[in-house]
Formats: sequence, structure tokens, C-alpha cells
Amino acid sequence: MSQSPPLLQVSSLSKRYGRLVALDAVDLEVACGSIHALMGENGAGKSTLIKCLTGAVRRDAGECRLAGEACDPASPRDAESLGISTVFQEINLIPHMSIAENITLGRESFRYGLIDRKQARQRAQGAIARLGLAIDVTREVGSCSIAVQQLVAIARALDVRAKLLILDEPTSSLDRAETSQLFEILRRLKTEGLGVLFVTHFLDQVYEVSDQVTVLRDGRHVATRATNQFPRLELVSAMLGRAIGPASSPERTDRPSRESTHAVGVSPVGSLSRVASITPTRSPSPGNTRELLSIRSVSRAGSIFHADLSIEPGQAVGLAGLLGSGRTELAKIVFGVDRSDAGSMSLDGAPYSPRSPREAIARGVALTPENRKAEGIVPNLSVRENIVLALQARRGVWRSLSARRRQQIAGELIAKLGIKAAGADVPISSLSGGNQQKALLARWLAADPRLLILDEPTRGIDVGAKQEIERLITSLVDRGMSVLFISSELAEVVRTSTRVTVMRDRRTVADLAGESLTERSVMEAIATHG
Repeated sequence: MSQSPPLLQVSSLSKRYGRLVALDAVDLEVACGSIHALMGENGAGKSTLIKCLTGAVRRDAGECRLAGEACDPASPRDAESLGISTVFQEINLIPHMSIAENITLGRESFRYGLIDRKQARQRAQGAIARLGLAIDVTREVGSCSIAVQQLVAIARALDVRAKLLILDEPTSSLDRAETSQLFEILRRLKTEGLGVLFVTHFLDQVYEVSDQVTVLRDGRHVATRATNQFPRLELVSAMLGRAIGPASSPERTDRPSRESTHAVGVSPVGSLSRVASITPTRSPSPGNTRELLSIRSVSRAGSIFHADLSIEPGQAVGLAGLLGSGRTELAKIVFGVDRSDAGSMSLDGAPYSPRSPREAIARGVALTPENRKAEGIVPNLSVRENIVLALQARRGVWRSLSARRRQQIAGELIAKLGIKAAGADVPISSLSGGNQQKALLARWLAADPRLLILDEPTRGIDVGAKQEIERLITSLVDRGMSVLFISSELAEVVRTSTRVTVMRDRRTVADLAGESLTERSVMEAIATHG
């Protein structure tokens, strides 16, 4: 018996943005009546592929067929008319309108020149009933929970007789019970012949609900396999681009030695009076094992399910996991950007629950964010102004640093960190990514934190700059600073950290150190179910 043709068939699809190749000859097939997971880390090409399929951007090359017919939507509305509907991670509903009005918005029926609201309610009830739900469709969307809003968005997508439903991170804001309810609905839709492209970063959910998995990496198709024939460790390996090697620890031999770290010529800045000389500070005694930071059973709705972590003085602790595992979310809680709902934290033995980054900075905690351009640098300010920003904020508005002092601090740190700039007065936006990252590190060295949180500090910079930053981190730790190092590059995490805490699906699942800390052991912890 011949195999039925796929519902969606994508062949050699490519997309460029200038010199950047976002998609390079990607292939994808989604069968009728199946749930197909699409996985990949940051920059894999998942978002660009969705945009091409939904008409948000036009592909440069390749072919796409839907139910055997050529498919090249010129806009999202065009894609909907062809049978492709999408529900994005950020729910695009109008909160002050009713469920019925949201479901039929832009597709209303009219009677005597007016919107036929009775028919709109009937259509909405039919769409909701298809999901097996009983909801009052006259209720305002803004009064509904996030889970209900997600289901309303799916009902709206199905209202156009969709053949293919694309779900972009649909469970990112749902708890376990809500996620289970969504999966039951997806299974029901699958029996009706609907194809579902399920974009997610949750491993457990992929194995719970999907039939096939496709992995993208760096804009290329890496693998497509039946989910039940794709071992977890091999899936993680495909996503990260790391071969599954033996369970030994040769990787850690590449960690910079103490001698090599001195080549950077950097010492953490002590008190303000010591900024000019950049002399070493804080060397913990060999017998000091007191925790600097302790995190116990911390959780936050829609962000962290459960987290335990500890860092000692003068220790680099890595935080490893796939995209969306909760690493950045935990860092934001520690830095006071977000508040935890449960659990406890202590800093240097005292209770710690910062209500803002200002409070965290006052307690000696610093963060270089994952997105340095949007959340780190102030692009229109000079390199000098960016460097002294945190120190000035810590001193307050009434204790302003003099122009001479700002120049002295920035000049010393630019020289010590080897920041390549035409001068301290040029806009920081004119610097390369690696030099912007070093300027952010200089900002916190000037403020002299006890704990420095580095979230993807080497992302988007060249190999030479990565090595410099790794050596700098090791140098800071050697001189007594504590570092929480977050990176998607497993080799970096293993090489730079004394201990690594692993996160999976928004909870900490392993703590690795010594001989047990290898790239393979980290991958196994990420992949292990349970």
C-alpha cells in the first residue's frame, strides 16, 4: 500500500538577511493527523522557518507544498486562506473584547450592514466545542486565565478551517495541569486529521505528545526521526552539536591555568579608593566553605518550577541547560528583576530577597544580561559613561563622581581589559560585540560585586574574545570573586566552572563537580527523564 503524501512538504528552503544565512536548504515534512515537534537552540532558524511558512517573510529559495498544492503565502492572511494557522508564544488577543469577538475578529459575518453577533457567538461556540471545552464566549478575554487565552487563540486559529496548526512555545506560560489539558486537545485534533507543528524547548513534552521530531541547528536541518526512536541523549547531542563521547573528563584539561589568567592583567576593583590601582581583593581562606549564595526550593509561576543552587566565595558555578530550561529566569530572580513565589535565598548567611536590581546591587550582586544590546549597554552613551554607570547608581544622585574620577576609572579598566575603542568618549554602540561585552564586565568590576552573574557572556563574539573573557572569569575567581556562569556552550561551562548545576524544563536536576563533571555528564543530566 502506497504511503500517503505529507500534509506539509518543505524542500531546500533558504532565507538570507544580507550576509546572514538564517535558513540553509531546510527540509521538513509534517504528516496529516500528526504532531511534529520542531526543536533547536537560539539561532537554529525555527522562528525564520515559521515566518516563511506563515507569509511574514518571503523565502529566497526552495519549495513548499501544502496538501500537494504549491504554497507560497504573501502574508499571514494569505497563509490562513491556504489553511496554515499559527498561535504565537505571545498571545495576540484583545483583552477588552469578548471571546466570541476575538475568535471572529476580521472574519465577521454581516447582516443588514451590521456585524451578526448571534452568528459570531455560534461560530465561537462551535470552535470552542471542537476543543472539548465549555466556556461562556461572551466573557471578556482579559478576565480569563493565560491557559484559557491560549485555548481561545487556538480556537481562533481553527475557525478558518486550518489544515496545519503551528504552535510556537504554547506551554511556556502554562502549569502542568494546563499543559495536560492542551495536550489532550491536540490529540483530539490529531484524530480529525489536523497536522500540528509544535515548536518547543521542553524535552519531556516532546516525548509526551509528539510523533516526530525535527532538529535545526545554525539554520540547517540536522535530523528528523520518529520520537519513540530518538533517544534523549542523541536528541540533546543533535541540538547542541556535540558528539556523544566517552564518560571521561578530558575536556577540563583545557581550562585556563592560573599562569595564563595573569596574561589578561586584570584584578577585580576593590573599594572606590582602590579603583585606580586595580589591586587584588578578597582571597577566601582555604578552610572557608560557607555559602555566599544559597537558593532553596525557589519557584515562580510560569518561570521556575523548582530550583536549588549554592555558590561559595571565590567559586565559579556553571548553570547549564537547553534554551528555556529556566537559567535566565533564575538569574533574574537572583538579581531582583523578578520575585520568587516560594522558596528562600540567602546571601552571605543573611536572608536575601531583592525587590529590584538596585537592592541586589546594594548587596553586592551584579548581572550581565543575555541580551547585551537590549538590556546591557546604553547604546547612545559613551564607553566611559557605560563603564561608570553601575558605580554611580550605587553611590546615588547626591554623590556624583567627578569628571576626572570617571575618566580615571574608565581609562584604567579599558587598559586592563584590553577594550579596543577609538577612545573612551566614542559611543559604545560603535564597538564590536566582544568589546561591548568586556565594557559590561568593566562596569561591574568598577562596582566591585561579591557575586557576578554572567548570562551568555560569549554569545555572538569571536573566538579570540571568547578566550579573553574565559581567562578573565578565571582570574576574577582566583582573586576571590564568585561567578555564576550561564552558557549554552557546554565546553565553556565545563572548562570555566568548578561545579555545574544543570536545569531541565524549569527545574534544577543535577549538580556535577570533580571527575563527574564532563560534557557528556552534563548532556546526560539534560536528557535524563524523571
